[in-house]
Amino acid sequence: MTKLGDRLFSGVARSFAVLTLVLLAGIIVALTVASWPSIQAYGIGFLFSPEWNPPMEKFGALVPVYGTLVTALIALVIAVPVSFGIALFLTELSPRWLRRPLGTAIELLAAIPSIVYGMWGLLVFAPIFAQYVQPALQNTLGHLPLIGRLFAGPPLGIGLLCAGVILAIMIIPYIASVMRDVFEVTPAMLKESAYGLGCTTWEVVWRVVLPYTKTGVVGGVMLGLGRALGETMAVTFVIGNTNFLSTASLFAPGNSITSALANEFAEADPGLHTAALMELGLILFVITLCVLVVSKLLLQRLSKGEGGRS
Repeated sequence: MTKLGDRLFSGVARSFAVLTLVLLAGIIVALTVASWPSIQAYGIGFLFSPEWNPPMEKFGALVPVYGTLVTALIALVIAVPVSFGIALFLTELSPRWLRRPLGTAIELLAAIPSIVYGMWGLLVFAPIFAQYVQPALQNTLGHLPLIGRLFAGPPLGIGLLCAGVILAIMIIPYIASVMRDVFEVTPAMLKESAYGLGCTTWEVVWRVVLPYTKTGVVGGVMLGLGRALGETMAVTFVIGNTNFLSTASLFAPGNSITSALANEFAEADPGLHTAALMELGLILFVITLCVLVVSKLLLQRLSKGEGGRS
């Protein structure tokens, strides 16, 4: 009876694993088949064309892909250090009476629907951003060579930079929660030993906690990046939704893959327009897959380096 139960459990678990692979393959096949007319019509040039003109049936993915990558990069640049600071404070520096309410507040931020972030970003954050933050950036960083081009143009509030900041606010709770959880699994004996040797809090975190939890930290960052790449409603509200790439400024309105799909898919005509949108979805899938592969390779390299040092 025990062997029968083990076989049944093993078979069910194996079927769930196979089902996951089948679903993944089905998604890839469905996206490829649906986007095949666009792939045949535009080829590799679809990735590098900035033109998006449905009436003329001329489509290119450069603007949505650029907007997706730029906003996700801005979100990571802002969110990772802030999340690291939050997790460090909660695990090493915060008084006990503050840890639970502060941790609960961070987790509640992760439960706020994305459309609420988008509405708040458009109606509250964007006007404040245009009136105070963007002029300050122009008067400081805007005068620097090369970098200044990123902060040129009229301060509209909405645009790539605003969308990136909203995404950062959205993914901070995810990354901070994961980092806090993995920091807490570090054995207390290791940290106490480091403190006993005279290490400061920063040295304990840098030399003990981070090496011990690097897999979880990278996983948390990748989780946040995946959320940033796939976010739809919040980005749609604040990115501007324009298919023009005439300037390198982060203040300029733009578009992303998810916002383009949300805005146009319901009204897209059958044919090349729908196929082009499906190809955008396929490109987003490939980008997410590449992020996952890079994270796995990074973890393998970190593991090999650790073995070499030992």
